[in-house]
Amino acid sequence: MPQFAVYKSPGRTEDILFVVQIQSTRLDRRLGRVVLPLVRCSYAAPSDHALTPHIMVQGQMVYANPLELATVPGARLGRILETLTEAAQDRVIQAIDEMISRA
Repeated sequence: MPQFAVYKSPGRTEDILFVVQIQSTRLDRRLGRVVLPLVRCSYAAPSDHALTPHIMVQGQMVYANPLELATVPGARLGRILETLTEAAQDRVIQAIDEMISRA
């Protein structure tokens, strides 16, 4: 299960369309996967900001929400829909950095 692989959300929240695995592939032996929700951009979506970057996934605009990181059993993720582009990967990393910054 590669890092930055995108999956259909295994959860029940309608606005979380996808999740992206952010866990390093060095930890593939673990059963769980750390994922970041990719939330539907709607009228209430936050602005395109370093903490909540907007990303195109499967033809839909979503935003990454690092404040809702979760661990999901790998078996619940299903098939990979796509892998984030390098630019989108950089924006996700920046969002996580923004969340944990000491500033």
